[in-house]
Amino acid sequence: MRKIQILWADDEIELLKPHIIFLENKGYEITTVISAQDAIDECKQKHFDVVILDENMPGLSGLECLLEIKKENPSLPVIMITKSEEEDIMEQAIGHKISDYLIKPVNPLQILMSLKKVVNSQEIIMEKTTVNYRAEFMRISNEISDKLSSEQWKKLYKDLVFWEMELEQADENMLEMLQMQKQEANAAFSKYIKNNYEKWFQGDPNKPMMSPDLFKNKVFPLLDKGEKVFFVLIDNLRLDHWRVIQKELSSLYEFVEDDTYFSILPTATQYARNAIFSGLMPEQIKKMYPDLWVDEEEDEGKNLNEESLIRHQIERFRRRFTFSYNKINTNQALEKYNDQLNSLMENDLNVVVFNFVDMLSHARTEVKLFRELAPDEAAYRSLVKSWFKHSPVSEFFRTLAKHKIKVILTTDHGSIRVKNAIKVVGDKNTNVNLRYKLGKNLAYNKKEVFAITNPSSIYLPSPNISTNYIFAYNADFIAYPNNYNYYVGYYKDTFQHGGISLEEMIIPIIKMNPK
Repeated sequence: MRKIQILWADDEIELLKPHIIFLENKGYEITTVISAQDAIDECKQKHFDVVILDENMPGLSGLECLLEIKKENPSLPVIMITKSEEEDIMEQAIGHKISDYLIKPVNPLQILMSLKKVVNSQEIIMEKTTVNYRAEFMRISNEISDKLSSEQWKKLYKDLVFWEMELEQADENMLEMLQMQKQEANAAFSKYIKNNYEKWFQGDPNKPMMSPDLFKNKVFPLLDKGEKVFFVLIDNLRLDHWRVIQKELSSLYEFVEDDTYFSILPTATQYARNAIFSGLMPEQIKKMYPDLWVDEEEDEGKNLNEESLIRHQIERFRRRFTFSYNKINTNQALEKYNDQLNSLMENDLNVVVFNFVDMLSHARTEVKLFRELAPDEAAYRSLVKSWFKHSPVSEFFRTLAKHKIKVILTTDHGSIRVKNAIKVVGDKNTNVNLRYKLGKNLAYNKKEVFAITNPSSIYLPSPNISTNYIFAYNADFIAYPNNYNYYVGYYKDTFQHGGISLEEMIIPIIKMNPK
């Protein structure tokens, strides 16, 4: 096993021999120098894992040495040791991105703890995380086999997302163990939806909060109290995506409600988002506002009437709120929207839809480069985080926080990386989505899909009297027999939505108060 290489720069290094011997006995290999310039020269000639740097040395100061070392190797960890407790020196050192800061006199154990924190922390954390997940594995497996309620499924999925992100850098065996448990959970969740979904629309008191309930349960109560609210919907945002965004927002907001809800079926924008903004199920929208619903086979855009649906929902609940609605698809449009924020804050409610994450998902399917950049869930999360940090959306949230505006952040559905193709035969009018189909002449294996022969039972519209809906389970996707191998090869491992999985159906709804 390779020894950790340490460079220790101190003009009184001879007095530190006991410390050095202690660390060498712990397995570290230490190179010593007595000046800042010597430290700089050594770093140019040899690889070190960490530098221990005295702040007060003759010639170049420790801070000047730190700057030169960082110019050559920005990622090299540096532990600074100083006699001074002056706040200014501490701030300068922190500003130069030191890894730790110790004040003399220091004992060998302090140095050892600092080295473990700086050099070995990731290894120690991963080892502890692995042990903790092994202990949790059986508990989660036992829960999966139980008959869970909707609230228990929400909690279980949160646990799985937590462990997925904690084990992001784990070895292949541990990640495979987690993936198998997720597959097991999705198989059980699919059975749960198959057994309960129709009951939820027949007066079942255990029905969870779903897409049409968001405004009634989350938005109107705040507006009724006189609060000004921004309702922010990021299309196709999974729970794990929210977790990486949450870290970026944590310095600006308190998350007073960090909840999830169930998307309706199909978990697709046309159905789920229209249900959110109307407060109605799709069949109800078509009956009450036939001019605002667009059937699958029609060429017209399926989400062009969202502003009207919001207005009708507000009127139906006999509210008189002023509101705005905007859909943002480009950074240029978002920059323009940010310029208007001060005037928009006069409204009681502002609704904004960001389509960026959904666009990432489609680009990953259609553009080979994006598929290479995001081969798995961890890389996909990284892309979402990068978009959030470097796009004008960060400025948007900073501005709202500065003006003490409450935010409800949510999404319309999630997505799942599909793996297994199932064959379905349909006529030319069958829709193109890979996770659900509707049509009047569908041929399929009943064991492979959740089939709804009476769409009205779950409040879905029927373009034809004999229309059926079918939904794919787990990581399955629907392929036609024609050109089957090409179709499977092209779509396998892409992120899709519309069907039944934890990732698509259990999605975030967050109430955020500015700090």
